[in-house]
Amino acid sequence: MKTIGIVAEYNPFHTGHAWHIQRTRQLFQEETAVMAVMSGNWVQRGECAVAGKWARTEMALAGGVDLVLELPTVWATASAEGFARGAVSLLAATGVVDVLSFGSEGGEAAPLRTLAQCLNSPEFAAALRRELGPKRSFAQCRRQAAAHLLGEETAALLDLPNNNLGVEYLRFLPPDMEAVAVPRRGAGHDSAAEEDGFPSASLLRRRLRAGKVTGVSPFLPLPWKGEAADMTYLARALIARLRSMTLEEAEALPDSGDGLAARLLFAARQTASLEELYALTKTRTYAHARVRRLALYALLGLREADRPAAPLYIRVLGFNHRGQRLLKEMNGRASLPFFVKAAHIHDKTFCRFSSEAQALFALEERFTDLYSLCFPTPRPSGLEWTSGPVIVK
Repeated sequence: MKTIGIVAEYNPFHTGHAWHIQRTRQLFQEETAVMAVMSGNWVQRGECAVAGKWARTEMALAGGVDLVLELPTVWATASAEGFARGAVSLLAATGVVDVLSFGSEGGEAAPLRTLAQCLNSPEFAAALRRELGPKRSFAQCRRQAAAHLLGEETAALLDLPNNNLGVEYLRFLPPDMEAVAVPRRGAGHDSAAEEDGFPSASLLRRRLRAGKVTGVSPFLPLPWKGEAADMTYLARALIARLRSMTLEEAEALPDSGDGLAARLLFAARQTASLEELYALTKTRTYAHARVRRLALYALLGLREADRPAAPLYIRVLGFNHRGQRLLKEMNGRASLPFFVKAAHIHDKTFCRFSSEAQALFALEERFTDLYSLCFPTPRPSGLEWTSGPVIVK
């Protein structure tokens, strides 16, 4: 049985994700199992997921995934590089993944692999240093450095979001793991359109947050249940946090350099609106996504020192019968300890989880308690302990 690894947010899981899984299975003439490393309750765009991680796990299992693992918040909310590093490290740590599959605009892994090798080279590091300067974003400087080494046509692949993320996955791909790129179907990233039955996740999130569930149901593997999470319910708490922070505290947040921390604190004193906060802080140098992530780090109380160099455990969110077989394989092959129930990480009979791993999970408890306040009807705290894995028989 060949095991396919996928990195995802599934925010929410929809027809495009199901097509990606189906198309990947078709590439192999043998039985396949699909393992997804999925972001938890907070996502890379610097906001809350529209549904909690257990609800999204249930959708993923209904949509074709066999085993869902959690990408801890410290990597799930990182830049593309940090996001990819954490996720691919987790897939590799399971010891059972044969192939990484990801969606891309071009659907070809070879040119993205060329870019990944370039970005990992000392020549690129030197070219990037020459490009870095004021009034230019890191993404612009990186693209220009890549163009200098590989030409404009190849560097232009970095302009497309899924290609860009695919390059980051390939940068951290272990030598014993294959990689395949599947063409992305339907509406583009952050598009407000729907194409051929494949809407963008951002369109579905907008509909869900507006209460337009009937416009979403045809694209989900399961009927939508409950309320949609939205950052608006924590807007004033976030602004209050920023207004009460010192510059030293803000500069201890991840990716807060180049004067961004001071600019964000200044903007927080001019508005009580999240969107206006982002707009006031954003410049050509500071990308919108980076600003959103920094504001979220402030809300969560996540410092640069809180993010380990690599994952310290594997957390199982859900599985079906085929996923259960993968877990049995992982028992003898995983390079990190894993747990299915939260209580196991503190259970002394396991004796496998370091104090650093326990501290990382304690952060996840706090982040989940904050996420519980993102709903119209606040959820209780302690959900990390009262929520069990999703098991599909």
